[in-house]
Amino acid sequence: MTERGTLYLVVGPSGAGKDTLIAGAKERLRHLDNWVFPARVIDRPVVPDAEVHEPVTRAEFDRRRATGELFLVWEAHGSRYGLPRSMEDDLAQGRNVVVNVSRAVVARARQRFQPCRVIVVTAPAAILAARLAQRGRETGGEIRERLERRGEPLADGPDVRVVINDGSVADGVHRFLTALEAE
Repeated sequence: MTERGTLYLVVGPSGAGKDTLIAGAKERLRHLDNWVFPARVIDRPVVPDAEVHEPVTRAEFDRRRATGELFLVWEAHGSRYGLPRSMEDDLAQGRNVVVNVSRAVVARARQRFQPCRVIVVTAPAAILAARLAQRGRETGGEIRERLERRGEPLADGPDVRVVINDGSVADGVHRFLTALEAE
């Protein structure tokens, strides 16, 4: 019998570099069949230089949710996010699944999927502010709101690993892979 894969939930404040580190890990682990990095389904169009996702309309999102094609669904910043149900098959077949999620779904995921690990990606406030300003998707007020939210707890417990992403992309990816125990 195949040992169940681990679900890795990646959380952290906006601007921490979660998607960049996930993309770097995906590239480094592409030759291994036991690592899966599914795209989130989001009810908004693709934006240049933003996270890779499957864009759908609100109606399509609602349809997929109603038919059970999505699970661990949440709303944030005016958009709906969901993860494809196919992840359950990957986990059952022994593959490790790495996904960027909202802190709001961590407790639900921990109850439903084991083994489960949480990786908190963060950076000092000044770096977060600079990254948010550089991507140009938020106003100054929206950036301040996101930074104020940074003080809220992201996750705690023995299954949590913290990655401080305050250097180069290569350094961040290395730290992230170490947290995944993939190096």
